[in-house]
Amino acid sequence: MRVPPTPLLIALILCLLCDWYIFRCIRSGKSGGFGSKVYIAFSTLCYCMLGVALMLPRRDGDNAMLLSVMWMLFSFATVYLSKVIYVVIDLIGRIPQLFRCKRMSYSRIIAGVMSVIVFLLMWWGALVNRFSIDTVRLDFSDPSLPQSFDGYKIAQISDLHVGTFGDNTAFLSRLVDSINVLKPDLVVFTGDIVNTRSDELLPHVNTLSQLKAPDGVISILGNHDYGDYANWPSMSDKNRNLEDLKMMQRNMGWRLLCNETAYIKRGGDSIAIIGVENIGDPPFHIYGSLDKAYSSLNDTLFKVLLSHNPAHWRDSIRSNDQINIPLTLSGHTHAMQMELAGVSPAALRYKEWGGLYFDPDSTHSLYVNIGAGTVGFPARIGAKPEITLIKLRKRL
Repeated sequence: MRVPPTPLLIALILCLLCDWYIFRCIRSGKSGGFGSKVYIAFSTLCYCMLGVALMLPRRDGDNAMLLSVMWMLFSFATVYLSKVIYVVIDLIGRIPQLFRCKRMSYSRIIAGVMSVIVFLLMWWGALVNRFSIDTVRLDFSDPSLPQSFDGYKIAQISDLHVGTFGDNTAFLSRLVDSINVLKPDLVVFTGDIVNTRSDELLPHVNTLSQLKAPDGVISILGNHDYGDYANWPSMSDKNRNLEDLKMMQRNMGWRLLCNETAYIKRGGDSIAIIGVENIGDPPFHIYGSLDKAYSSLNDTLFKVLLSHNPAHWRDSIRSNDQINIPLTLSGHTHAMQMELAGVSPAALRYKEWGGLYFDPDSTHSLYVNIGAGTVGFPARIGAKPEITLIKLRKRL
């Protein structure tokens, strides 16, 4: 979890300005001095919590430390975003005073109500919505699909970030049951199973090993899985962490593809499931190689590519006529864990942030699963945890 210094400083100044404004409003109100003292005490407590969160060793500490930091930062954000909403609406209500008119009636009441709604919405996202599983069903048709695979069902999940759940297996158990009841032929996981360290997965190995499908579970690695967001005593410790993560996935009965291809057979026909290690946009490290994973990318075999970051599809696959990959499955974006009425701030970073996309000038399509877990802040405002059930169809 990175906290860039410049945006942090700007946010802190904004919070202080909001506090100064609200303090003046309270001082001028009926509660007067007592209300202002209570407000100062509460705000000081919030800043102390923020200071502790920023000083704790996020990269050196264990998962419990990371969770503590995550929840403290989230708690601070819920309070101060609500304050910002209050100040903005109250200032709008004062605009008529610039023209020597009375301020807008009830603007302060509206500001208070809206700030409370925002506060409750954020905590609803943390305590309720991030556990509300959404199953998205999709038919995908392509002429190169063998007839024997018509109706083949692939269940996709992504970005579990199991460390955010600590030792609590309740949600992942429900997620596994929700996938199994769909009776998919194959389950694929498109990366980011942990936040920083492999030991986050230990409490969840038994739960995730209950995923069942005739053709098993195939997984790939995401940017969080390599240990790049933790400080390690040595490179050998970091490499050992990655090997432990790979071994745990194998022990769960998952087939982890690291720049490799798995072939699914039906009678004399087959399709290829290509799994690449992480390939994406800066600042994320590139570990993957599509050429290494599959050497004849222009052949006629129907292929499904598992690539964690959708930027890989946009940069290297979408308009490349030397590649014949009808369907790419990605994750990574989480829809920034915020989506209301189909709009997400993730669109500011990724043009393909959630759902199905295709290139009109080629046969390349992409589906971005918005993930099932959380990272950075433990909430989902809209953007429910997603299971995608993709039914392959033979297009005549």
